Amino acid sequence: METATTIPSGQSAVDAIRLHVKELEPYTPILPIEVLAARIGRDLNEIVKLDANENLYGPSPYVQQVLSEIAFPHIYPDPENRELLAELSDYTGVPTDNLLSGAGADELIDLVIRLFVEPGDGIVDCPPTFDMYSFDAAVNGARVISVPRGLDFSLDVSAIEEAVEMYAPKLLFLTSPNNPDGSLISESELRRLLALPLVIVVDEAYIEFAPLGTSCVLWALEYQNLIVLRTFSKWAGLAGLRVGYGIFPLGILSHLRKIKQPYNVNVAAEAAAIASLQDIEYLDQVVARIVDERDRLTRLLEETTFLQPYPSQANFVLCRVNGRSAQELKHALEMEGIFVRYFEKPSLRDHIRISVGRPEHTDALVSALVGLA
Repeated sequence: METATTIPSGQSAVDAIRLHVKELEPYTPILPIEVLAARIGRDLNEIVKLDANENLYGPSPYVQQVLSEIAFPHIYPDPENRELLAELSDYTGVPTDNLLSGAGADELIDLVIRLFVEPGDGIVDCPPTFDMYSFDAAVNGARVISVPRGLDFSLDVSAIEEAVEMYAPKLLFLTSPNNPDGSLISESELRRLLALPLVIVVDEAYIEFAPLGTSCVLWALEYQNLIVLRTFSKWAGLAGLRVGYGIFPLGILSHLRKIKQPYNVNVAAEAAAIASLQDIEYLDQVVARIVDERDRLTRLLEETTFLQPYPSQANFVLCRVNGRSAQELKHALEMEGIFVRYFEKPSLRDHIRISVGRPEHTDALVSALVGLA
């Protein structure tokens, strides 16, 4: 009996792949700590991992307890994450009807792009910034309209306005504090941009490390074209469990719920996030330690002869490398068991980014830098 085929005879299945996906440059993630240790022939406990902005204090002890007591891992999670959203409402002051959780903020970035963008539509990106915006846009067949930041990483608001007028993009992605430099969007800049005819997504992945009052989380209740994203990866130390959330205008969220996977946040991630929100006092103490250590790290970096750190409101410090190759410095530190982030991009080739760890991690880094001076 003859069977039907979806691919014409003699044609490779690869030929059926969407053209823009074939041409897509893959995203380059940070390597796992086990791979890093094996690559340089060191034990795991000899590695100082300062390359991914992870919280090296780890999660609340309550998280470990809750994860060990999960009773129904064989049952699908609540598709609406009702308990988590109730806790998030208490934490943010936002009604549960305006909240949506995701498998990390990364999933929500992709969902937002899929919600608004037809193939060929534009999104505005302001590099250097988080690469996931341009990556997810490319995956979805969108045009990425780049409006570069200034040499001091400030937004070029006038250029953004011109790009919106010229190209009529659907979305504008902004990070505050921005990754990789740690700068904040000012209130005046954001209100000016919100007057534009497009949807603005403000990614607040690092906002817990910034001064109080710098979040725009409540603005999503005021503006119908503002989305605010957050994550548990940084301040709560849950990067390995992948859980984030967003604050959305009701008109947007009703449609976004249609396209999300029903069980996108797994039971372990949801339990860990709830436990974190029930131990805010502990997490606030950890954040305070990281902020103090960020300031100490910045002072010590300023004392080196070849590093120029930028002011940061996040849990990392970006440094310009003067008088030597930033890439070679990154590799030299690697040989000492210390991993920092290097970006192979024109605007960042003479920079490294250093995550803020514990005091002993700062001490190990500074000692290695002294040896490399």
